[in-house]
Amino acid sequence: MIKRYYNLDKLIKQGKALIIYGPRRVGKTTLLNEFLSHTKLKYKLDSGDSIQIQQLFDSQDFSQIIEYAAGYQLIAIDEAQQIPNIGRGLKILVDHVPGIRVITTGSSSFDLSQKIGEPLTGRKRTIVLFPFSQTELLEKYNKYELKQKLEDFLIFGSYPEVITAKTRKEKIAILVELTNSYLLKDIFSLERIKGSKQLLDLLKLLAFQVGNEVSLNELACQVHLDVKTVDRYLDILEKTFVLKRLGGFSRNLRKEISSKCKYYFFDNGVRNAIISQFNSLADRNDVGALFENFIVMERLKNNHYKARVGESYFWRTYDGQEIDLIEERNGRLYGFEIKWSPKAKIKTPKKWLENYRNSEYKVISQKNYLDFIL
Repeated sequence: MIKRYYNLDKLIKQGKALIIYGPRRVGKTTLLNEFLSHTKLKYKLDSGDSIQIQQLFDSQDFSQIIEYAAGYQLIAIDEAQQIPNIGRGLKILVDHVPGIRVITTGSSSFDLSQKIGEPLTGRKRTIVLFPFSQTELLEKYNKYELKQKLEDFLIFGSYPEVITAKTRKEKIAILVELTNSYLLKDIFSLERIKGSKQLLDLLKLLAFQVGNEVSLNELACQVHLDVKTVDRYLDILEKTFVLKRLGGFSRNLRKEISSKCKYYFFDNGVRNAIISQFNSLADRNDVGALFENFIVMERLKNNHYKARVGESYFWRTYDGQEIDLIEERNGRLYGFEIKWSPKAKIKTPKKWLENYRNSEYKVISQKNYLDFIL
């Protein structure tokens, strides 16, 4: 078993709820079960799929919920997003059962957060579990081996089942099933999402434009939907951990572009599954985009796990000067240009130097990428 970054023993607290978000099939249940297998706490494990549990917490009946938890030190609920009013039910637990600890998992961020957020203000800690990060995989492979496997990560991503699959054929089958039956399930199950074909067309369009700026108007025109619908679909795709949006950075410099966005996929394998492209790198014309998507998302995972607080953007001027990734942390700016070719000669954009004199700038390539994302 590859060890995950989080140590739940250190995260659970009396009188608090620990909420574990993340895409489907990234190992949230495995992480929870691994913790339960060795904890000395007396616990009760249930699933949000249980109609009985749904009715119990939705009832908000103080006496029943308190009786349900009596005699236990820990209550664990997997797939908690299935439970109506779960936030209010958990609030009853943490407020009225002395010393209780609570852990819940949920695959659908927008759904679970709406049900949990406000009722548990001040009573919860939230963590996000991603597909395996390079930091986590360093437990299994050394740096040399990670570099040797870079092509696999760019093509097949790093979902746990994919990482442990033995053959290329098996990896592809897992990704196709994962994308069609799990990741998109959260989206298509929503009553308001009726245009499944248009949403898939939108995803395919974005898959071909990884690393490029896009506008809502352009996307809406190409998938034959109105701008508001496209905006809503993109918001849902972000909240269900399919896409990550980067906005344009600007300090009101007249020539900077800030109206467009870039979209990256949380996992390269999912991106390739959506467009059914699993060719080797030697037979592809999108290697630069794959590498950029991989670096941006691995950096996001690393920042999240290591609690680097800040915002991420891209930067571009109307005359074509650009930087792929900008991080703003502690009042400072850090610019990173991501290039697949280690031989590419890149100069720091002149406008960047002129307008952000105290910023840093670095090129990330095959030579130094691991130092950037570990």
